[in-house]
Amino acid sequence: MQRRDFLKKMAGTAAVTVVGSCLMSCQKLNASGKSESGRPNIVIVLTDDQGYADLGCYGAEGFETPNIDGMAEEGMRFTDFHVTACVCSPSRAALLTGCYPERVGIPNVLAPQGIDWAADVWNTGLNKDEETLAELLKSRGYATACIGKWHLGHLPEFLPTRHGFDEYFGLPYSNDMSPDPNNNSKPAARQYPPLPLIEDTEVIETEPDQSQLTTRYTEKALDFVDRNKKQPFFLYLAHTMPHVPLYVSEKFKGKSEKGLYGDVIMEIDWSVGQVLSKLNELGLDEKTLVIFTSDNGPWLKFGNHAGSAKPLRAGKATTFDGGHREPCVMRWPGKIPEGEKCNELCASIDILPTVVKLTGAKMPVRHIDGKDIWPLISGRPGAKTPHKVFYHYRRNELQAVRSGKWKLVLPHTSTVVVDPGKDGEGGKTEYPHIKLSLYNLEKDISEQNNVAEKHPDVVKKLLKYAQKGREDLGDSLTNTEGKNVREPGRVVIHPSGQ
Repeated sequence: MQRRDFLKKMAGTAAVTVVGSCLMSCQKLNASGKSESGRPNIVIVLTDDQGYADLGCYGAEGFETPNIDGMAEEGMRFTDFHVTACVCSPSRAALLTGCYPERVGIPNVLAPQGIDWAADVWNTGLNKDEETLAELLKSRGYATACIGKWHLGHLPEFLPTRHGFDEYFGLPYSNDMSPDPNNNSKPAARQYPPLPLIEDTEVIETEPDQSQLTTRYTEKALDFVDRNKKQPFFLYLAHTMPHVPLYVSEKFKGKSEKGLYGDVIMEIDWSVGQVLSKLNELGLDEKTLVIFTSDNGPWLKFGNHAGSAKPLRAGKATTFDGGHREPCVMRWPGKIPEGEKCNELCASIDILPTVVKLTGAKMPVRHIDGKDIWPLISGRPGAKTPHKVFYHYRRNELQAVRSGKWKLVLPHTSTVVVDPGKDGEGGKTEYPHIKLSLYNLEKDISEQNNVAEKHPDVVKKLLKYAQKGREDLGDSLTNTEGKNVREPGRVVIHPSGQ
C-alpha cells in the first residue's frame, strides 16, 4: 500500500515516470538463497562520485529522488555499505571481480594515452584471466550488457565485450578525460585525446553531447531489457554522472533547489524510475534484483558541483568514510523485506559472490575477497557482517583497517579541501599527515574523536590485521610486497606505436 500512496503523490510530476504498484511474489527461496523458479535477472545501477547523503532516503537537501526512495520503501537501505577504493577504476574492478583492486592489479585510476602523468597506466586494463560477474552469469545463459562508464581499460583488449558483456555502449573512462570539457585551458600534460563514445568495440562519436548521456544510456538500457525479457539478463548501468563536468538534459535543467548538481541527481533518479517501470510493465519485478550504489564518495574540491557525504568525514580520494561508505539500496519484491535498514558492514566486493549463489553460477577459480551477504539482504534475524576485517587502500597504500565498530587509521598523507571551487572549477586542497588514530564508528561516525590511547588492546589487534593485509595485498608505505597479488592486463606498445 505504501507504494500505491507514493504513486498517487508522484502522479503528474513533470518528466518523471514512476513504477506501478507491485504485488508481493509468492515465490520462495530455498535454504541456499537460490530462487526455486530459476535464475533472477540482475540490474546494477552505479553512479560516479555520488555522496553518502545524496539520496532523499539518506537525508539529501535541495533535491528529491522519489524513485530510488521508492526502492528503499520496497526493499532495503544499507547504512554501512563500502566500496574498496575512493577513486573510479579500482572501485569498478572490485565490483566486477569481487576482489580488492590491489589483488587484481588495478590500484590506480586508468587513463588514455597522450598525457604525461598517465604514461604508466594508459596501456593497462583488467586482465583477461580475471572472471567478472558478467562472465560468470554468461556461463549460466544470461544476456549481459554494460551501458555507461567502463574505466577498466580503453584499448580494444580491455573493453567490456572482452570481459563477458554481450553489448557495450558508453564512455571508456571518465568524462573529464577529454581535451577541454570546461572550455578552460589546461597544462599540456592534461591534454587528453577526444572523448570517444563506443558501441561494442567501435567509436561511433567523439566528444558526444554529454547533456544527453543519461537519457541515451537509459534508452539503451530499456531496449536491452525489452529484447531479453524472455531470458535471464544482467544489466550493468554505470552512469557517467555526477562526475564533473556536470551535464543535464533540458528536461531536468533548473529543476532542483541545489542547482546543477541536484538537477543531475534528479535525472539519474528519473533513469532509475524508467528501468523500474519497464520491469513492472514486462512483469519482471518479482524476478529481478535491482541494486543502486555509487563508485566512491563526492569530489568535494568542486564545491557546488560536488555532492555531500554528511555526516561522514571527507570524500573522494581519501580513506575516511566519506570516500568509501556509499548509499546502497536493494530491491527484489517478495525476496527482500520492505522498508528495512541494514546497519551491518558489507561491501561492493560482496555483490559478486552473493549473485553467483543466487543464480547458481560457479564461483571464480581464482581467490576472491567478497562474501555472500544474502543473509543480510534477505533480513535474516541475527545476521551479521561476514567480514572479520575490511581494508581501506589508496593506490597501493594501506591507510585504514576496519573490524566491527573499530576503524584504525594508519599514518599516511591525506587530502583536505580548504577552499572548495565553484561552477566546475576545482578548489584548493592541502595534504596533511594523518597520525595513527582509532575511531569507534558506532559512537563517532564522523571520525573526529581519536580514542587510540584509551584502547591500546584494540590498536594492537588491528595492527596485526594490518600486517596480514600488507603480506597478502602489499603496502607501498611500508615497502611490503603482497604475496597474493595478480598482474593487470597490459598491451605491449612498440616504438612505432603499433
